[in-house]
Amino acid sequence: MKIIDSQMHAWYPNTPQRPWVPNAMAPHGEQFMPEDVIRTMDSAGVHRTILVPVSCTGFDNQWSLDAAQAHPDRLAVMGRFDPDAADAQQQLSTWLSRPGMLGIRLFFAGEPWMSMLTEERYAWFWADMERLQIPLMTLLPGNMQALHPIMEKHPELRLIVDHAGRHPRGPKDEAAWADLDQTLHFARYKNTAIKVSSLPSFSSKPYPYPSLHRPIRTIYDAFGPQRMLWGSDVTRLEWGYIDNLRLFTEALDFLNTDDKEWILGRAAAKHCGWPL
Repeated sequence: MKIIDSQMHAWYPNTPQRPWVPNAMAPHGEQFMPEDVIRTMDSAGVHRTILVPVSCTGFDNQWSLDAAQAHPDRLAVMGRFDPDAADAQQQLSTWLSRPGMLGIRLFFAGEPWMSMLTEERYAWFWADMERLQIPLMTLLPGNMQALHPIMEKHPELRLIVDHAGRHPRGPKDEAAWADLDQTLHFARYKNTAIKVSSLPSFSSKPYPYPSLHRPIRTIYDAFGPQRMLWGSDVTRLEWGYIDNLRLFTEALDFLNTDDKEWILGRAAAKHCGWPL
């Protein structure tokens, strides 16, 4: 079974030679380098990882792409995109032509991200994303329903919902899933998948994370295993990397062997366009 981790952040230290954006804060430590990613993967028998660049380094995707190009069988990138760049539409038209680039990741918090949901000047982005069939990983913390009108207009978008639609700094256990229905809404769109990533971060108890089993089953019933992508978000993971994997390989008794193959690798390969 080939295992793909659908999300790890990797970033370089803030130095005069390669500075972060002004006033940026370290996301989950001062650095997490490609060799740290590969070491983490190897510790658990994970074959591939999708790198998600962090906001402190601006729109610098090249550093992550360099890592992916150096390890093409292990790493690929879901890049950051600046919709206000002068050549944004041209960038989008050739986005997937760069070796190692799988798509775009948008985290809807602050600007211009929130305006992208409602302002007509960004309508081209959603239309082109749908037309070009570029995979889009995204999260709108605590308000996933704000994406519903976008999907109604662009039902063929290749949307991948991050972290089961949960707020990364939100509540844990039962309270973490209070608005799950907003995320289950996306199951009606055939091109939409969901990342069951970073889920132990929403549990106050260690493996086997008893509060997670019921919501994962609910997601499974709505999306099915072929649209569920396992992932870690390891640098903010509050419990162990291997135990996060064991949640899906051992703890969930409703998953059969075929389900596990899809959730742990085949679904990411399919929905992110990274053939096994």
